[in-house]
Amino acid sequence: MALTLVRHTQRPELWDRIPERFAGVVPEYNLHGDINDGYWNRLFEDFPEFQFLLYDDEHEVIVGAGRSLPRSWDGTAADLGPGLDDSIRRAFADRDAGRAPGALCALGIEVAEDHQGRGLSKVLLDAMTDTARSAGLDTVLVPVRPTWKDRYPLTPVERYAAWTRDDGTPFDPWIRTQVRAGGTVAAASAYSSRISGTVAEWESWTGMAFPDAGEYTFPGGLAPLHVDREQDLGTYWEPGVWITHRAQGV
Repeated sequence: MALTLVRHTQRPELWDRIPERFAGVVPEYNLHGDINDGYWNRLFEDFPEFQFLLYDDEHEVIVGAGRSLPRSWDGTAADLGPGLDDSIRRAFADRDAGRAPGALCALGIEVAEDHQGRGLSKVLLDAMTDTARSAGLDTVLVPVRPTWKDRYPLTPVERYAAWTRDDGTPFDPWIRTQVRAGGTVAAASAYSSRISGTVAEWESWTGMAFPDAGEYTFPGGLAPLHVDREQDLGTYWEPGVWITHRAQGV
């Protein structure tokens, strides 16, 4: 299998295949973040060089994708901020104000379901580090969505992020992959990304009924969903874990 890294600037038409190719890779609710409407199109208009695909030339199929944005950062854990949404807003605010970025922030690293388990997430992570280095940035910030957190939705993410296996490595598989790749667990946040919708929308996204107001756990959710029947509103904050990677050679 001959794989090529293709940036959006090189073949923008490939990105039209993304929705179908990556269907099911993340839970449906995760495709409806509140932050998406205001910034998604600008991601490719303003930062196309930071979006890339892993492409199988022989079979003409996309096998992975990486999305990222340059953002300001002063090098401290406190300045990481709460997570994904804040980083997206910050990146565009920095650009609009002409501020120089301090790090590259990952928005997503995804591998198609039929190519998972082949170590391609590490390939994409390395490509993101290379992207940062080429842009003169010495750090990649990753607001990780912990793979197994949905098994423990009531456990605070700060506690979950600190769990380890008997061999001392991180309990969570995706955090473990990041650490093995040289990353450092820097912080955890309960408020990385906000997703809101009507009760009917949340019932559609989760395949569950929410007959009364209150807090609910749901399939694929990393934390509880708050349902307000009177306001016809479901509100969910997805937690995240900050991992930092050094882009050597800058």
